Amino acid sequence: MQIARVYGTVVSNYKDSNLTGTKFLLLQLVDLEGQLLSDYEVATDTVGAGIDEWVLFTRGSGARQVRDSTDRPIDAAVIAIIDTVSLSDRTLYSKKYSERMQ
Repeated sequence: MQIARVYGTVVSNYKDSNLTGTKFLLLQLVDLEGQLLSDYEVATDTVGAGIDEWVLFTRGSGARQVRDSTDRPIDAAVIAIIDTVSLSDRTLYSKKYSERMQ
């Protein structure tokens, strides 16, 4: 699993029929300093995440373990919306604090 920030959405009108009704998110990966990396990932959204939220996502076979995804051709899935990320010496991210800053 990895941490990422929801950067945007990806819309596709023409896709595999197994993907009908699936929401896609454009994720920007986050490093251990809380900095956004230049790496991006497209993942299905299984939890209703929104723009600028930090999420936990999984790739590969883990993404296909998500409910209702076993027959879908997905390689990455958002599986949680993050509330806080704490390191031994500080809080790296707090959704509550992040919302106050906007």
